[in-house]
Amino acid sequence: MFWPLSFYKLVYPKERYIWVQVRILHETDKAILIDNGMKIWIPKSRIHGIRLRNTIFEIYVKEG
Repeated sequence: MFWPLSFYKLVYPKERYIWVQVRILHETDKAILIDNGMKIWIPKSRIHGIRLRNTIFEIYVKEG
């Protein structure tokens, strides 16, 4: 039987990352202004990857 919740995951939670489709509006040395329905400044330290798929930028960011 599959048990989705374990004691190990509760004690040692790992960081989750997701790919998000965005439109890059402006870039500075420390942050990027993106638009994915609303305009948000994201620090470059939270971005762990950028890729271009079919003329759409996707960024790999930490959830939260």
